Amino acid sequence: METLRVSGTSRPNAIAGAIAALLRTQGEVEIQSIGPAAVNQAVKALAIARGYLTGDQLDLYTQPEFVKLDVQAEERTAVRFLVKAIPAPKPPS
Repeated sequence: METLRVSGTSRPNAIAGAIAALLRTQGEVEIQSIGPAAVNQAVKALAIARGYLTGDQLDLYTQPEFVKLDVQAEERTAVRFLVKAIPAPKPPS
């Protein structure tokens, strides 16, 4: 499974494109964010990625969790989003 690391300066549209591409090809992706600005950019990217997937009749499902990461010999707490592709719900008739 691919891991995308999102920072506070990441462009949500670029991350969303990567998320959508990985969900189409692999069905799942992991996103890691450290800090409130990075988590904000990751959540924006997830919302945008949902729009990118509608033409493929796909949606996404995510489970956020806190994880400990070693960054430059220092332990940091990150938010990890495990994201999976699911079939899009059918629109009401």
